[in-house]
Amino acid sequence: MYLKSIEISGFKSFGKKAVLDFNVPISAIVGPNGSGKSNVAEAFSFVLGEQSIKSLRGKRAEDLIFNGGKDAPRSNRASVKLVFNNVQRIFNIDFDEVSIERVVNRDSSSEYLINGSAVRLKDIVELLSSAHIGASGHQIISQGEADKVLNSNIRERREMIEDALGLKIYQNKKDESVRKLEKTEENIKQVESLRREIAPHIRFLKKQVEKIEKMFEMKENLTKMYHDYFRREEEYIKFEKQSISTEKHPLVEKSHKLEQELAEAKQILAKSSSKDSRSDDVVKVESKLKEVRALKDNLMRSMGRIEGEISSLLRLIKKQNETNSAMSKKTVNLFEVENVAKQIDLEIADATDGGDISKIKQIFASIKKILKDFIEKNKESEDKESIADLESEIKKLETEKNGYDIKLKEANNLETELSEQYSFLKSDIEKEKDSNRDAEKSLFRIVAEQNEIRGKINGLNSRESVLKHNEDELNRELQEASILVGVAALRYKDFWPTNADGVALTLDEIVKEPRQVQEDKKHAMEKIKIRLEDAGVSGGDDVVKEYKETTERDTFLERELGDLVKSSESLKALIVELEEKLTTEFKNGVTKINIQFQQFFTAMFGGGSASLLVVKEKKKKKSDTDISAMAEIDGDEIQEEQEESEEGLDIEVSLPKKKTKGLMMLSGGERALTSIALLFAISQVNPPPFIILDETDAALDEANSRKYGEMISALSKYSQLILITHNRETMARAGIIYGVTMGSDGVSRLLSIQFEEAVQVAK
Repeated sequence: MYLKSIEISGFKSFGKKAVLDFNVPISAIVGPNGSGKSNVAEAFSFVLGEQSIKSLRGKRAEDLIFNGGKDAPRSNRASVKLVFNNVQRIFNIDFDEVSIERVVNRDSSSEYLINGSAVRLKDIVELLSSAHIGASGHQIISQGEADKVLNSNIRERREMIEDALGLKIYQNKKDESVRKLEKTEENIKQVESLRREIAPHIRFLKKQVEKIEKMFEMKENLTKMYHDYFRREEEYIKFEKQSISTEKHPLVEKSHKLEQELAEAKQILAKSSSKDSRSDDVVKVESKLKEVRALKDNLMRSMGRIEGEISSLLRLIKKQNETNSAMSKKTVNLFEVENVAKQIDLEIADATDGGDISKIKQIFASIKKILKDFIEKNKESEDKESIADLESEIKKLETEKNGYDIKLKEANNLETELSEQYSFLKSDIEKEKDSNRDAEKSLFRIVAEQNEIRGKINGLNSRESVLKHNEDELNRELQEASILVGVAALRYKDFWPTNADGVALTLDEIVKEPRQVQEDKKHAMEKIKIRLEDAGVSGGDDVVKEYKETTERDTFLERELGDLVKSSESLKALIVELEEKLTTEFKNGVTKINIQFQQFFTAMFGGGSASLLVVKEKKKKKSDTDISAMAEIDGDEIQEEQEESEEGLDIEVSLPKKKTKGLMMLSGGERALTSIALLFAISQVNPPPFIILDETDAALDEANSRKYGEMISALSKYSQLILITHNRETMARAGIIYGVTMGSDGVSRLLSIQFEEAVQVAK
């Protein structure tokens, strides 16, 4: 025996604790109407997890609790406990005895317990399902439940049979898979919609990123050019400074030495007793000549400075002109175009009024001149103000330079004149042979050497001035490079120039390279700068970051879409597999039920035939339309109807000695016998541990009751039977009878008779 006992306390009319032991194959519960015997069957449904209070003949959970009687107080809780023998492990739990209990309180809260431990309803359902037991399953059959299988439509009848065959688990899995498939297909549509939505944005960002990549490429190339240019220029300037310093130092020392010798010669001449007027003239001429040459040196330095400034301004003008010439399009003010149009309209109006051909030719020439002036004006307006300022500054510098030129010419003329006087005195004095003229000869030699050294120093000073200008230009280029391409351009000291083959150049090769090579490189860099300015792509890092994030999101959506498609295909395959499983198991189950159904039907009626038939019923349904189609259909239009097939079960019976066929032609008793035969057949195919029959024999006469009793005896070999009955023939089959009575206090009480013990006592 699997079912050992049921314990009822405070449930409906059982105000006091009542225990029913089931240690025989067939147990009967009897009693007068209203005594509460059907409450035992409802107690089974309650403890097995039935959630519908209405099916337990109540409106609220509180209606299931004993509400008190004449002398009995009401209960605060109702509890029902089932005890099972689990030695054969019909339940998936490692205990030899399993107790399942449910408690309901006045506040409508429920508690579920397995072996005294609180669990969830889900745990109860899963535990019972492993033994083919359920709250509303086929193991609890009332009189109305027996007739329900005949009155149901083909679809409902099929669901009952599937539930009895244990196929509900497959149907639930199929329904769950269909829901998942619908959700998956909806997700696929959403993901595809998202990808379509971001696709144009990705294309736009891709174009922007390509521009930015080109800009980065240009910046990278420009940075490399900067490294090469700056390193070469720095090495050249450093070498030139060292070279000038090396050449200048001995000349300065020699100049100081000559100054000392010159002072000594002058002192000798001043003290000489043979000094005459010519010596004074020599000293005066030499002094004037020195002053003129000092003035000339100052003028040349000033002119060198002015020439450097003019050269720098000319380069700026050249750069501005190159920038202007690089412009591919010129934006013209609409107001200026309208003025030109008005002038042309006036000229055309004059041509229309007059009929003279010569006048018309003049007007056409005037229109041509207007257009030409307009074009020339706009051509020359490009940065005219900035270029004009630079040209004005150049004119000022040239004017200043012209003044210095005049002064320099005057100084040259004076120097020439003094030199001639000095040469004349020198040649005259050389003719003198006395010793007093030796100092004068030394004076002339010293002055000649000073002139030579001064010329060399002036040349070095000019080189130094040009080098200073180049150094200033280098510093300006460094500042501009740091703004344009960043600090990377300033790391040029980490690089060393190479030739076309990638071989490192020597310092001698760098400094001896023609200066025009550096100028060409500078010009090439200027072109790249203009292209970078024209590119005008701002926020490059943000655009690249956004493009990366957007493409990553699209890639993620693509992967997710692939996963969803795979999941959809897997679900479709699972649904097909479950449908095939359901169809196969269902047909096999129907075949087995039909065998038992025929046997029980023949036993009930003494012949005839009965079977379950799988049929398809066609019904009308409205055609499905998508959202776009529905938007085009007028609200008053009726959608086209289509036919669909619904598969279910029909019952075919043929009574012996009658031409009665079909359920509609059966009498009440015949329907009761047919439904009992079918339910017993179902129970035989997939027998549960126990079956409760609640007055299913109420409509049977004495003869049929005997047949019913025989079927019960046969059925008890597979499942424990608990019979709620008034039928004597049915009672006779029971091993134990529980009598339910109700006193004046409204409490149901139990009396039991165990026939096997009674027989032993009688013997």
